[in-house]
Amino acid sequence: MNKVPKGTWVEIEWVVLKPEERAKALPEDTKKVPYVMRVSGFLTEDAEIGQMVSIRTIIGRIHSGKLTTVNPSYSHSFGKVVPELLTIGTEAEK
Repeated sequence: MNKVPKGTWVEIEWVVLKPEERAKALPEDTKKVPYVMRVSGFLTEDAEIGQMVSIRTIIGRIHSGKLTTVNPSYSHSFGKVVPELLTIGTEAEK
C-alpha cells in the first residue's frame, strides 16, 4: 500500500451507533445499518488507507477514525434546475 503523507487532506470515518443502538422508531432498512460519521481534515501522521488515524480539522479539532479517502471532494448538489424558479425576484424589474 502507498503511504499517505502527514498533512494531506483526507477523510476518516467511525461508527457512532451500531445497528442495535439506533432508535427503534427508524425505518427497518435504516435500523439495519450503523450510523457512521465522516470528517475531513489534515492527517497528523503518515498512514495508509484503512488505518486508524488522527486528523486536525480546519477549525483545529482532532478526530480519530479509519482513513478512507485522500483529497475528498464534495459530490452533493441542489438538484436539477427548475426553470420556473429562475425568474423569482426579477418580476419587479420589468
